[in-house]
Amino acid sequence: MSRPPTIIDVATRAGVSKSLVSMVMRDDPGVSDTRRAAVLAAAAELGYRPNRAAAILAGTRTRTIGVVVDDFRNPWYVPMLDGIRDALSPHGLRLTLADTRANAHLDSSPFDDLVSLRVDGVVLAAEGFPDLVVPADTPVVIAGARADVPGGLDVVASDEAAGGRLAADHLVGLGHRRIAHVTGSGGPAAVRREATVARMVASGIEPLVYSDGPTSEQTGYRGTVRALEDHPDLTAVFAANDVMAMGAIAAVHEAGLRVPQDVSVMGNDETPLAASPLLRLTTVDPHNDEVGRLAADRLVELIGAAERPEPTRVLVPPSLVVRSTTAPPRAR
Repeated sequence: MSRPPTIIDVATRAGVSKSLVSMVMRDDPGVSDTRRAAVLAAAAELGYRPNRAAAILAGTRTRTIGVVVDDFRNPWYVPMLDGIRDALSPHGLRLTLADTRANAHLDSSPFDDLVSLRVDGVVLAAEGFPDLVVPADTPVVIAGARADVPGGLDVVASDEAAGGRLAADHLVGLGHRRIAHVTGSGGPAAVRREATVARMVASGIEPLVYSDGPTSEQTGYRGTVRALEDHPDLTAVFAANDVMAMGAIAAVHEAGLRVPQDVSVMGNDETPLAASPLLRLTTVDPHNDEVGRLAADRLVELIGAAERPEPTRVLVPPSLVVRSTTAPPRAR
């Protein structure tokens, strides 16, 4: 066969139903010896090997995977959730989401709430869990660079340090020498900031870093206003994410300047708004869809494992997406 044999192929060869093949592979005692022998013979002839993960998933408690996010309003999560959904779909698993901010008024952890619902595993894509206690029977994978990742857990994240270097190299390569990095709190932003600053220093450029609050549009706006006031010769802004870049662009326009003719602006995350005809934002694509897919794939592996394997750490390489908000500097 040009493809690996499936349970349907075995059922067809043995002349039985797919459900009966599943019962044989689970060693269900309710199958007659004659039919069991026919199924095993067909499997041997075809070279069929049951997928242990799929077999265990078939008997899970809820067939539900929990995902914990920081804020439903953050577009960073859109491609990541798409990737998780695409990876879980073949297994017939559904998602349930928990937002750390939505129920902040309650004295409960969204992670604990999901575990209490007996989900089959959790993708933790939020921060604020330094003392997380993971039940032995609940597989957990961290998605995204986090400042407070509990030990012993698998991590899948974009290489945020490489993303910071890509942004710095792009602006320096265009000829910019007065560059502000407008950033905020959060694990991914902190990793990106450190790499961006190091790259600027290595290029002989003074890092101008403005950080005042969360990675929001308002923070991007305030940081850029201050940067323009402190450095009238500023020619470029690298915002920690695309939402902050929107605030930065607003601040540039409010100062009577143009993007990119007077000040180049770039973001990070390649959110859907970055490619909009109105914005056409130069940005770094962390490939969060791939982060989500790999995190979900790993979670399925953990659910199907007889014993918990050694944790792994996977970094997804980012890429630069150049659009119309960056250009070489010109004298003002």
